[in-house]
Formats: sequence, C-alpha cells, structure tokens
Amino acid sequence: MAAKKTNTDKKDMAPTGTEACRDTYWTLASPAQGLYKEKGSKFLAFAYPVETEGQVKSHIEALRKEYFDARHHCYAYVLGARQETYRANDDGEPSGTAGRPIHGQILSAGLTNVLVAVVRYFGGIKLGTSGLINAYKTATADALRQAEKEEKIVTRQFVAHFPYGQMNTAMRLVKELQLQVLRQEADMECHLLIAVRLSEAARCQKRFEEERIPLEEARP
Repeated sequence: MAAKKTNTDKKDMAPTGTEACRDTYWTLASPAQGLYKEKGSKFLAFAYPVETEGQVKSHIEALRKEYFDARHHCYAYVLGARQETYRANDDGEPSGTAGRPIHGQILSAGLTNVLVAVVRYFGGIKLGTSGLINAYKTATADALRQAEKEEKIVTRQFVAHFPYGQMNTAMRLVKELQLQVLRQEADMECHLLIAVRLSEAARCQKRFEEERIPLEEARP
C-alpha cells in the first residue's frame, strides 16, 4: 500500500520566520547499502541521493530488474528542502510495516532528497507485524549509517538584463555578493543568469536595484 504526501502537513504552504529562511539541508553524498537478517529472511537496503520522482522511478525499476526473484521491493523517499514531498510503499507487505518504517528512518536521520529501497527475500517463517517493522527499520538505519552525508544550499535563480556598459558593475556585484554565474551572454544587451542563496535573495535584489540592474526570477 502506498501513501504519498505533497505540501499539506507541517504548514508547508506558508512557512514563516526561521522556517522560511532556512536554506540548507542534509542529504546523501553517494549511494549506500545496508543488511538485516531475521529467521531466514534477508532485507537488503539501498539508499540513494535523488532530486526528482523520475530518478526514484529509475532506481526502483533497476532494483526490480536486478532482484527479480525477491518477494518484496519496498521503499520510501523524501524530497524538498523542507521534506515536503514523500511517498511510502509497502509493495505487498501488511499496511504500514515497510514503507512507513523506512520513511521514519529517513526523517529521524534529518535527511531529504533521499530514496531508500529494501528488497526482501522471504525465509519461510513469518515475522509478524512488529517483526516486519523492526526489520525494515533496522535495514534502513544500517544503510543510512553507512552513507556519507553532505549539506547543500538552497538557491533561487535570477536573470539580469543590462546594456554592455554596465557589465563591469554587474560583475562587481557578482563578486561582492559571492554569487554563482550559471550563464552569461555579453553583447549590446547582456544577460546574466545567477544562483542566489535563499536567505540572501532579498539583499541581492536590493543591491542590484541600487545599481539600476533589476533582477527577474528565472523561469523553469
């Protein structure tokens, strides 16, 4: 049984105060694996850094293909800087015994943009509800414990349009504000695509406006 959540709990639609300004999050630097065994059953856990649901789908499809003879391929993922999107899938296990414990471990680790899938080989002896919850929880925790973590910064992208004569001013602001230039086009009319740390966006816009170079939010 699957449960999907996007932008409804934890006041995700209208963050305020320090919640709104938080512009870093922790995720995985690289994939990792974990293992748990109980009464002949094996639970193979695979943790991946992901940024889109498309990447989640690709990893799950690859695991189903590689471990085609396993009885269950359960998983959970969390996406978004504030963990606002998630899904938990039990893949045939009793409701709430697989996906939810996996999801809980991701949250307990304080991570996001993470997928954990647990492949189960049945050993012939039923573990019961509590046994399954513990197995999926422990396998997930083992994978996340093995994984290298990294902190990432949330940014917003802006576009600046200005005449060539203002190029030196624009680049001075880029250096002063320590901005990341993603794309630059220099001609009679110049275009600059920059990435701005979320907490610095308002200050950055103000400084550019002071130099008569307005910034526009970049379209996806």
